[in-house]
Amino acid sequence: MPEGHTLHRLALDHRKVLQGVRVRSSSPQGRFADEAAELDGQTVEAVEAYGKHLFYRFASGAHVHVHLGLYGRFRRWRQPALPPRGAIRWRLETDDVCLDLSGPTACELLDLEQVYGIQQRLGPDLLRPDARADEAWRRITASRRSLGALLLDQSVMSGVGNVYRAEGLFVAGLHPEIRGDELERRDFTRLWKTLRAQLAQGVKDRRIVTVPHPEGRRASKGERTWVYGQRLCKRCEGPVRRWELGSRTMFACEQCQRR
Repeated sequence: MPEGHTLHRLALDHRKVLQGVRVRSSSPQGRFADEAAELDGQTVEAVEAYGKHLFYRFASGAHVHVHLGLYGRFRRWRQPALPPRGAIRWRLETDDVCLDLSGPTACELLDLEQVYGIQQRLGPDLLRPDARADEAWRRITASRRSLGALLLDQSVMSGVGNVYRAEGLFVAGLHPEIRGDELERRDFTRLWKTLRAQLAQGVKDRRIVTVPHPEGRRASKGERTWVYGQRLCKRCEGPVRRWELGSRTMFACEQCQRR
């Protein structure tokens, strides 16, 4: 599933080509046909990301909520675009570009109150300027669950997925099995800053790269992470432990991430 940096990158790219522009809207697949027709010919006023969710606001006050889930993706084409191929849930077109959305978990037309309802259920999004660290701290320390499980709970902190969970905890030097109510404030602050920096770099790079590399050198896939997907820790060369935590595979170096 895409992590928060992917959604913020999409929001940034889509704002550049859609915001302030009258669009053509359709649903070649047909599952979003009535809603797409209602939006056809309207102007896009804003595109924003919140955690792993995208929100498109139109001049009429209508909003489209998109959650990509495991299989959703946007494809972008230059105009003139070819006729739709495959199960395209939503097609947005301007004179210059065509955006095709396929396979999302959610693509729905909402009013402002419903948008707020979704956002209120989410924890602070580390990439948003309005993210409140105090709120994430309160939610984490109120729980006896492990830190590794809490980071995947989007109602605690939104935008972090399995890769950033492992890499953020590693760089912050925190063991995934520390309980939320045992976490010290200085350790939380270090983790918050680490994750914010990693996610922001992901938006810039358009991929997850948490291991520093010389300027201009492109890291290969196996060089991009410290512990995630690794057999040996990139720092100490000790074994990387793998186990189920929060219904996903956790990766940690127990020499570098002591309790």
